[in-house]
Amino acid sequence: MSERPKSHLFYQTRLRRPALAQARGIYMWDVDGRRYLDGSSGAMVCNIGHSNPHVLEAMRQQMEKSTFGYRLHFETEPSERLAAKAGSLAPDGLEKVFFVSGGSEAVESAIKLARQYAVAVGQSQRYKIISRYPSYHGSTLGALALTGYAPMTAPFDPMMRQMPKIPAPRAYLDGLDINREETGHHYADMLEEQILREGPETVLAFIVEPVGGASTGALVPPEGYMQRIREICTRYSVLLINDEVMTGGGRTGRFFAAEHWNVKPDILVISKGFAAGYAPLGAMITDEAIVEPVLAAGGFQHGYTYAGNPLACAAGVAVIEEIEIQGMIDNASRVGALLKSELETLLIRYPFVGDVRGMGLLLAFELVSDRQSMTPLAKELNAFQRLVDIAYDKGLIIYSRRTRGGHEGDHFLVCPPMITTAENVGEIMDLLTSALDAFAKENGLPVRANAA
Repeated sequence: MSERPKSHLFYQTRLRRPALAQARGIYMWDVDGRRYLDGSSGAMVCNIGHSNPHVLEAMRQQMEKSTFGYRLHFETEPSERLAAKAGSLAPDGLEKVFFVSGGSEAVESAIKLARQYAVAVGQSQRYKIISRYPSYHGSTLGALALTGYAPMTAPFDPMMRQMPKIPAPRAYLDGLDINREETGHHYADMLEEQILREGPETVLAFIVEPVGGASTGALVPPEGYMQRIREICTRYSVLLINDEVMTGGGRTGRFFAAEHWNVKPDILVISKGFAAGYAPLGAMITDEAIVEPVLAAGGFQHGYTYAGNPLACAAGVAVIEEIEIQGMIDNASRVGALLKSELETLLIRYPFVGDVRGMGLLLAFELVSDRQSMTPLAKELNAFQRLVDIAYDKGLIIYSRRTRGGHEGDHFLVCPPMITTAENVGEIMDLLTSALDAFAKENGLPVRANAA
């Protein structure tokens, strides 16, 4: 790594990485010329790859017109175009769009809209939002209150009102069959039980990631889960909020993951792949029946300075155009199936790989000390960080979190851009296998060397 001056930046840790020189497609280069394959699309953001010429040109053209137009002073053509397009892609009836700059802001907006709607329609006793454990919904205090990831929430407990949680449907840990409808109903019915414990008249909403993100590692819900969740929310007049910050934008093989189950939420949120890393952008999308009572009662008491920024929205429009023109959603489904089948071969070679899961190009694998009991590796190994570092040194970027609520366990997201090819899958697997071999050797873990 080239010698660099002391950094005045700080983030989560003291960890420093090489300085970025450029990024093209699925690859990134540091200032020393080393190439890295972006196997996690950053933080599952760069869905269409880096430096897409069409998006860069759309942003350049918009910069020549205006880079900012405050929403209380002007309407802008890019924000109107993107709102119309987002509404057309969302489930039927969800066509009212509220722009933000990121996922935490989108979730914060959704829970504030839900609360103001309840007040506007005379149900001010509703304020509780049920979420799942583990889960991740953002880092602002409102979104953090919904998050089930102890290291992130514990320091701030005195500063916020923790919201009730139900278990995430981790069938693979409970020895249940994900393909059985009874399994889906088993986990979904926990929502009804929690609503009854809380008092249905006090429950405002249930928020769910249709396919799990960072905290559960591409967790796919069991058969029947999403449909039963919708039924329960309707039965108790509880709003269903889909957190599609990570899944929205085509990564799972549909533009919104809810489409896989034909389940319509009352509110959904999107960010990350919405502008694919070209500009900070996110959105909350809902229907007129929720928005109008709030506006009639005095307006939505919430907002952000950069909401609907014309430059960000121009990038968002161009990103969706590229997704559609290049057929990236179909590619995510097709190449994702290939990558998943390759990841499943890790179960043969490495007895310490306990599970492979996901949809499209939102995929993950989990490490364990014993596959039969799904006991995690000793947390002192810090496998969730160590394997990432080894892979990085070999030129592969992957993303990890602690699997068991942040305390222990190790899962790794393998989520390359939606332009990934079959040839790229081979390169990812070569680098990943090399990293796993090195990790196994370092920790005395078994490897079946003759595995295909």
